[in-house]
Amino acid sequence: MKNSFDDSGGMKLLKSGHYGLLRALFSRLGIIVFLFLLQCFVLFCIFYWFYGLLPHIWGGSVLFTAIMLLYLINIPMDPTAKLTWLIVVMMMPVFGALLFWYTRSEFGHRAIKYRVEQLIAQSSDKLRQNEAALEKLGAQSPGAAGLANYIDRSGCHPVYEAEAVQYFPSGEAKWKELLRQLEAAESFIFLEYFIVDEGLMWGKILEILARKAAQGVDVRVMYDGSCEFFSLSHDYPKRLKRLGIKCKMFSPLKPFASTHYNYRDHRKIVVIDGKTAFTGGVNLADEYINRTERFGHWKDAAVMLKGKAAESFTLMFLQMWNIDEKEPEFDAFLSPAADSAEGGAGFVIPFGDCPLDRDKVGERVYGDILNRASDYVYIMTPYLILDDEMATALQFAAERGVDVRLILPGIPDKKGPYALAKTHYASLLEAGVRIYEYSPGFVHSKVFLADSREAVVGTINLDYRSLYHHFECAAYMYGTDCICDIKADFEESFKLCREVKPDSIWQGHRLLRPLGRLLKVWAPLL
Repeated sequence: MKNSFDDSGGMKLLKSGHYGLLRALFSRLGIIVFLFLLQCFVLFCIFYWFYGLLPHIWGGSVLFTAIMLLYLINIPMDPTAKLTWLIVVMMMPVFGALLFWYTRSEFGHRAIKYRVEQLIAQSSDKLRQNEAALEKLGAQSPGAAGLANYIDRSGCHPVYEAEAVQYFPSGEAKWKELLRQLEAAESFIFLEYFIVDEGLMWGKILEILARKAAQGVDVRVMYDGSCEFFSLSHDYPKRLKRLGIKCKMFSPLKPFASTHYNYRDHRKIVVIDGKTAFTGGVNLADEYINRTERFGHWKDAAVMLKGKAAESFTLMFLQMWNIDEKEPEFDAFLSPAADSAEGGAGFVIPFGDCPLDRDKVGERVYGDILNRASDYVYIMTPYLILDDEMATALQFAAERGVDVRLILPGIPDKKGPYALAKTHYASLLEAGVRIYEYSPGFVHSKVFLADSREAVVGTINLDYRSLYHHFECAAYMYGTDCICDIKADFEESFKLCREVKPDSIWQGHRLLRPLGRLLKVWAPLL
C-alpha cells in the first residue's frame, strides 16, 4: 500500500485489487436471472421429453400456484409488495415460489438479525429519558409526544430538550464544519457511512483521522459492504488499520447470501467525543461537495447536533459496530449524566430504523407528520417510489387543504427510479400535491418540514429501499432554532425548480413512460 496526497493535500490510499464485481453475479439480481433462465430450460425439457404428461404437470402447476396465492393473500405484508409477489408466482409458479422463500427466509441475514435484536435489547437502558423534557414536549404538542413514544418503543431513542442543532443546506457546508469538528476531537471519532470513495473530500478527512489516531484518539470507520462494488478495494479495512484506524465493512458481499440492495447500512453518522454528531444525506465522496459533477449540481443537506443528543448517535453506531464483537462496548462511550442543554431551543429525537424488525419507523414518522400537519409540508427526496400507505398520506394531507410540496431531482442519477417516480405524479397532482423538479441537477437531500415547527433530516428516502430494506437514521426536531434555516433552504430551492403540471409530467421523457409502468409492477423488489 502507498499513501499519496491529492492536489489539495488530502491523503489518498492508492487503490489496488478488484472491486468484487464478480460477486454481483451471486447477488439477488443474479439469483433472479438464474432462476428465470432455469425455468425456461426446465419448461423446454418438459415440452420436449414429457409431452404425454403435460396435462398432469399443468394441473399440478395450477394447484401449486393456487395454494401459493392463498398463502400470499393471507400473510402480513405490504399490499403493494404482496401484489408484486402474486405476479411473480403466477409467472413462475415453482421458481417464483423458490425466490419468494429465498427472500423471506432471510438467508444470509439470520445471524445479523439475531445479533441486532440482541444488541438493541442489551442497550435499551443505556440512555436515560429525561421525563421533564418529554412532559414539556407533550404540553406543547401532544401529537409530537405521541410520536416520541412510538419512536422510543423501537429502540433507545430519548427526547432531548434545548439542544443546539445546526442545519447545512449543502454538502460543502457540512464538510467544512466536519473538518473543523474533527480537528477538535480528544477522545474518540466514530464514522458510519453508506458510501466512501477516494478523492478530495475523503482525503482531507482521512488525513485528520490518521493524525488523530497517531495522537491516541480512538478512531473507528464503518462503511457498507457494497462499497467494494463501486469504490473501495476489498482490503481497504487493512489499509486503514496500518494508519491506526479501526475499520469494518458492514455485511461484506458474499456469494448467494448477499442481496446487494437489501439490508444495507444506508446510515451517515459522525460522532465526536460523544458531544457532537452529524447525520443527513451527505456521503464521503466528491460528488457530494460538487468537486466532481455527475448529474449537474448536487443538492444535499445535513445537521449537526451538539450536547447530550449526540450520544444517541453514539449508541446507534455501537449497536452496528458490535455486531461481530464478542464483548460489546457501550458503557465506555456513554455517560449516565442527565441532559445538559447546549444553548438551543425545542426538542430533538435522534432515531434509527432497522429493516429486520416489523417497525417501519421511517415511514411512520413521515406519515405522522403528514397526518398532523395543518398548514404545509415541504419535502426533499431523491426518489419517489411509494407504497399505498405513503401515497395515501400525501394525497390525504393535500386533500385536507395542507400545502404539500415535493422537491425531486431535475437531472436523475438513474433512469429507472426517475421513471418510477413519474408514475406517481398524476395521482398526487390530482389530489393537490405540488411537485417541483430541481433544474440545476440532482436532489439527494432527505428533509421533511411541517408548519414551521417540526422537521426531519436524515438518510431516509421515500422509496422501498429506505422504508423497508435499509438500516437508516435521522433526527426529528420540534421547535429547534434551525427550523427557520430549513424553511429558508426550501424557499431558495423552490426558486431553482420547475413546477410540474399535469400536462408536463412526461415532457421530454416520453420513452420513460412505458419503462415506469413496467417497473412499477416490480418496485418492491428493486
